Amino acid sequence: MITAPKSMRLQIGIFGRTNVGKSSFLNMVAGQDVSIISDVAGTTTDVVEKSMEFLPIGPVVFLDTAGVDDFSVLAEKRNNKTEKIFSRADIAVLICEVNIWGEYEDGIVEKLKKNKVPFIVVVNKIDLAELEKIFIDKITKTSDLKLECSSLDKKRKNSYRDNFKSLVAKIIPDDFIKPQPLIGDLLPSGGHAIFIVPIDLQAPKGRLILPQVQSIRDSLDADASVTIVKEREFRYVLENFKRPPDLVVCDSQIVNKMVADTPSEIKCTTFSTLFARFKGDLVEEVKGACMIDKLQSGDKVLIAEACSHHALEDDIGRVKIPRWLRQYTGDNLNIDVYSGRDYPENLSDFKLIIHCGACMLTRKEMLFRIEKAKEAGVAVTNYGVCISFVQGVLKRVLSPFPAALEAYNEILKERL
Repeated sequence: MITAPKSMRLQIGIFGRTNVGKSSFLNMVAGQDVSIISDVAGTTTDVVEKSMEFLPIGPVVFLDTAGVDDFSVLAEKRNNKTEKIFSRADIAVLICEVNIWGEYEDGIVEKLKKNKVPFIVVVNKIDLAELEKIFIDKITKTSDLKLECSSLDKKRKNSYRDNFKSLVAKIIPDDFIKPQPLIGDLLPSGGHAIFIVPIDLQAPKGRLILPQVQSIRDSLDADASVTIVKEREFRYVLENFKRPPDLVVCDSQIVNKMVADTPSEIKCTTFSTLFARFKGDLVEEVKGACMIDKLQSGDKVLIAEACSHHALEDDIGRVKIPRWLRQYTGDNLNIDVYSGRDYPENLSDFKLIIHCGACMLTRKEMLFRIEKAKEAGVAVTNYGVCISFVQGVLKRVLSPFPAALEAYNEILKERL
């Protein structure tokens, strides 16, 4: 990968009223004109995303939001976009003007705390007025992390930027410093894995899809080696190895063939199942797959795609999974599809959510989606776990994951 994907970067949300200087602050921190700045309130009409290497922090994405006190014609749509950032941001920057703090700032702080987002308070435009004691006391009670600056002061921008980096370093979440492993912990040092990678219409020309690339890199980081094959060559390659691989991973759409060709003593799984653990909660998603047995005719099922893509003729989420579900249940299910970062408010209308591998979402976003579904009493699973379940090979696919396998076996025992 030439650059780290957005989903693997630290997400830094920038919040505040209109015209407090959110965009000029982002431009100062980034060292370039990322956002349009203007004295006209409400210039930022959508969330502006800026990916950059923010040394020594590492790869980050700044999320510049519209003002929370926007009362323009498009205010509701803008605020809805801003609201979604509270569940996406790993850390936040709350920008206010000198001596101005009220219900809007208190509201942002309340939402940040509710979503457990650590934050920094930036007091901007300090060149325009002296800070009053009552204002300083309010800020001090709100946060231990504070930066005073004038984002348009070019002479001091480097010192402001350095101070900001120091504050960011203090609140970086542990799971960014030590992220959830993707596959490296499943392979011993010096171990070996076989990846079965179909080259079909859904494979990008000249490249592998992101989950496959990330799995290769994580294997190499674990000092393991990887052999890449297509499904037709897998059995031949496997039979010619001097010793069996430690793990076999395949695309979910060929899981039946992979399981049939892989000896029972060799652990195997799918890329999507790896991502169920990497981005979400594999145990919960295994439990969610078991809810497929309880679906009845007329039940609503949500297919949630984290990325927007051009649906192909035999699209996995829109065509294949609905077909396999109906074949397995024998029922006439009502299946809705939501793509991108859209996530319906009426989750309680659904009996089951089948989510993609979430390679385009952060782990925090995916866990937030799972939690929202649990609050609504709706089961959640993901593409790979669902496919393995309806194909009757889920137990085999969970062989590398003891906790998830135990949860699945417990459910099977309860049903006997």
